Amino acid sequence: MARLDLDGKEIAPLTICLIGGAGFIGSHLCELLMAHTHHSAIVIDVSSDKITHLLEKSCSWSNRIEFHKINIKNDSRLETLIKSSDLTINLAAICTPADYNTRPLDTIYSNFLDAIPVVKYCTESNKRLIHFSTCEVYGKTIGSFLPADHSLRQDPDFYILKEDVSPCIFGAVEKQRWSYACAKQMIERLIYAEGAEHGLKFTIVRPFNWIGPRMDFIPGIDGPTEGVPRVLACFSNNLLRGEPLKLVDGGKSQRTFCYIKDAIEAVLLMIENPERANGQIFNVGNPNNEVTMRQLAELMIEVYGKISVGSSDLTTVDVSSKDFYGVGYDDSDKRIPDMTIINRQLGWNPKTPLQDLLEVTLTYQHQTYSQSIKKALSNPTY
Repeated sequence: MARLDLDGKEIAPLTICLIGGAGFIGSHLCELLMAHTHHSAIVIDVSSDKITHLLEKSCSWSNRIEFHKINIKNDSRLETLIKSSDLTINLAAICTPADYNTRPLDTIYSNFLDAIPVVKYCTESNKRLIHFSTCEVYGKTIGSFLPADHSLRQDPDFYILKEDVSPCIFGAVEKQRWSYACAKQMIERLIYAEGAEHGLKFTIVRPFNWIGPRMDFIPGIDGPTEGVPRVLACFSNNLLRGEPLKLVDGGKSQRTFCYIKDAIEAVLLMIENPERANGQIFNVGNPNNEVTMRQLAELMIEVYGKISVGSSDLTTVDVSSKDFYGVGYDDSDKRIPDMTIINRQLGWNPKTPLQDLLEVTLTYQHQTYSQSIKKALSNPTY
């Protein structure tokens, strides 16, 4: 049976170039594309570890997916692959918070300069671009600058983040934590300008803390060896090792979390409904799953206690942001997405409650960690 878009039109098969497509988000998107559509995927990344199960010759879709080990910084094949595709999705980024302080130049180059050729090739060849940005482009909320007891801090107009209204408020230049957000905002502005001046067909995605199986969480095994990962991965590592969960500056910051399976359904709607998605910036998150970092830690301890025997004595400990991330760290107070635009354009709403997605994620991580320990014990190094 033919697949239809939201306006009842038949969806033609596309060739999609996925840059950074073998990572956490890309692996789930590839699974969805292979199992439920007739689209083809050209996957570009520096490693195929998270999609090896999709590249087996025995898979029924083996003729619809190919992997190219490419570092987009210096490989001439990138232009050819983009121009041979109908659509490019750019997922490539450095997005580890500790790197924003310790590797600000790499962070800026990766998220801004390295993305410029991708935008250029799409514009020149009249190809669609779906670019992954971040909710961090919003920076701090307006409400965060008001006194703690000010009544307007509770007014949604001062903290709900809207794609077409909310200002982007960053800290001082010496707070290098904002190098990531600034780089992402600049590439957004470049893409928007290419659309306005040269007709680039684009969609910008602003993810709000997507989590689920295969997100990086074990340093050196399922993620980078160096650096401090995002909050849920940090907490996961502490849980797996039986260590206290570290709450930065008391764990007062508030975040929302969205299940990866929900999120990629939104991306598929963008892929298959270009008339509704072109020229749009979409928040993709779950405002119903809002918690402080302290509440998140406590909930993860509770959930993990049901998954792992002998984890009932887990606790939390407060640490300063300076000790945890280093000098120059700064943070936003809240990141709660307004969902008006994506609901209006694509009819999408997230479904999975926070406790459910934590159970799925932590079960996967516990199993993966246990397997890595068994493997290490069976193959000792001396």
